[in-house]
Amino acid sequence: MELTPSLVAEKAREYRETEMLADTEQEHVEILPGMFSDGEYGWRDAEWVVQWYFRRYLGDYPNADRRAAEAAYGENDFDDVLDTLSAVEEADDDAERVRLLTTLEGVDVRIASAFLQFVFPEEYIVVGDREWAVLHAADELDEPYPDPPDVEAYLTYLEACREVAERCDCDLWTLYTALWRLWNEVE
Repeated sequence: MELTPSLVAEKAREYRETEMLADTEQEHVEILPGMFSDGEYGWRDAEWVVQWYFRRYLGDYPNADRRAAEAAYGENDFDDVLDTLSAVEEADDDAERVRLLTTLEGVDVRIASAFLQFVFPEEYIVVGDREWAVLHAADELDEPYPDPPDVEAYLTYLEACREVAERCDCDLWTLYTALWRLWNEVE
């Protein structure tokens, strides 16, 4: 498989037309960055990102694991979430942003990447087994999905995604939606 501009555009269009969460996700991609940047968000806005990470699988993610991760995140004090996201806004290093986010309870590199995608959608893309598998099948990543990914693995993935997005003349959100749709074709 080769990730070409036309393939990415086609799969992103399919995503918008067929995925159950597409409209809700698009709304959040548009409103959350400003809310996070201004500090004008509530607990449920930040919690939505954690819930989205697992629920985007529409039941294909083990329910017990999802509930445990969401419960762990729920142990955070909201002031800690506010402080962490504020520090992430001020940081200018990819690795530092991921590390800051992983100081929150229930936030591993995968969830940190989801936060980054919704805080800075023009700079970051979520990582998961499906997206990684597509990039691996397209020879954009040498190694199979590291379960779970660490910071260095995420940075390798992020660089590959940025290169593909640039080559395909699309933003990272568009690339994400295309990768999500392409996963069914690499299994």
